[in-house]
Amino acid sequence: MVKQFLSVSALCLLVACSSSTNPFMDDDTGDGDGGGGTGGDTDGDSGGPIASDGSLPPGTTNPTPDSSIFRSEARVTASNDSNYGNGFANSIAYDGDTDTFFVDGLAFDGSQPDGVAYSRATPGNLRSHALYEAPATHPDDVAGTPIAEFTHRAVYGVSPSGQTEFAVVRTGNYTNYGFGGFIYQRNEDPDNPTADDVVLPTEGQATYSGDYAGLRDFQGRGGLELVRARAEIDIDIGAFEGNCTGTNCEHAIRGYIFDREILDLSGADVSSDYIAALNDDLPAGTAPATAMPTITFRIGPGAMDANGEATAGAFTVDPEGNELDTGNYYLLLSGDHTTMNGEIVGMVVIEGDDPRFDNVTVRETGGFIATR
Repeated sequence: MVKQFLSVSALCLLVACSSSTNPFMDDDTGDGDGGGGTGGDTDGDSGGPIASDGSLPPGTTNPTPDSSIFRSEARVTASNDSNYGNGFANSIAYDGDTDTFFVDGLAFDGSQPDGVAYSRATPGNLRSHALYEAPATHPDDVAGTPIAEFTHRAVYGVSPSGQTEFAVVRTGNYTNYGFGGFIYQRNEDPDNPTADDVVLPTEGQATYSGDYAGLRDFQGRGGLELVRARAEIDIDIGAFEGNCTGTNCEHAIRGYIFDREILDLSGADVSSDYIAALNDDLPAGTAPATAMPTITFRIGPGAMDANGEATAGAFTVDPEGNELDTGNYYLLLSGDHTTMNGEIVGMVVIEGDDPRFDNVTVRETGGFIATR
């Protein structure tokens, strides 16, 4: 069995790696701020912020356009913080021979990372991305008595080229969000490791699309839901020229996560319950929602940096046009975007009041991979 760690090593999740750097295995976690209050902050190998204007999340130190980059959820260790438990998932690894997933740092998810692995859940996929579940029981080490484990799910996505990938791990057994984490990354080109990992055109526009998948957990109640959707990302090169300083700051990014569907853990679509609650008690003359709200990226200068990284706000609106969920998106560009070979990996973290329940907040953490 070859166990491969999610890391900055090129294609580490597709082929055997002789060594790897695990972004969760850092002693200095820091307190990186991704610029939003949704608990979607990110962290990385040094635990400290990168040299930037503060709008980008921390992670790989001294990133360049020709370097592999990873970003991971910042660890929150203060038990009185509403996001306590973020970023605790570590030693994330995938075994391609057995199609199993390994996670360490979480309570009651089996004996990870060396015991029984996470295996394919039902459903096995959320669109093109894979879904895994932790073992349901673990034996008492002496008596052998089965011990019920917590509900954990993991979503893993990788591009056909293997140059971009993401993973999300969440649980549903806490009245607050509980313990978990996410990671997304850009890998080296294994055929030409000295080539720039991201090349952008000097003018024009580009559009990318792909699948989105994630997990939804709650504050104020237990439970866990699945989500699947489509992603569309558009880039207008040089749109804000003269309105900001810094390489690539002038590029505009527009993004939508649409055709969203909420599923329960059996795979049944429960979107209609959410939509019905959203439409409850609408003012006269207000058109009701007929589908899950689309996640929209906020547009403005300064979203992208010289390394092909970008972050800004994300939101949904209710039928009355009021903001419903708010948070951030984070993305990495990879490959040559002057050709058909460019691709994008990204994460979205949003949260808001769940209309189905009283005094309950829902958080959605999803990843996408988009290509031309």
